[in-house]
Amino acid sequence: MKLLVINGPNLNMLGIREKNLYGARDFSALCDFIRKTAEDLNVEVELYQSNHEGDLVDCIQSAYQRIDGIVINPGAYTHTSVALLDALKAVSIPACEVHLTDVNAREEFRKISYVRLACEKTFAGYGFDGYKMAMEYLVKR
Repeated sequence: MKLLVINGPNLNMLGIREKNLYGARDFSALCDFIRKTAEDLNVEVELYQSNHEGDLVDCIQSAYQRIDGIVINPGAYTHTSVALLDALKAVSIPACEVHLTDVNAREEFRKISYVRLACEKTFAGYGFDGYKMAMEYLVKR
């Protein structure tokens, strides 16, 4: 099994941005955590991060017929991107949405998720463990 883990804008700034919300661990630590989780689950994992919406769309499209499951943290594009929603729908790969924080307990606009409409599950507010939960879900599926 091969999973694709996609991280959107500003996630590369973990450990720098809003530590009170996102913690002190950096993006490299998140990637290490995801790789270790994949190893523990005995699956292959491909990691991708971009701050550009079109690049994220291209990444999703490139997963067609070669990836078994997608874990996506679209960052701020969660609340704005019909393009990411459409890309996920187009490839028809089982997907889970992940957010480090509990977006439903934050600003009103963060409660809107276009991407969620193409995802089987959402894991929000679990920090790094949300990625593990999403990966485990897709493996067990």
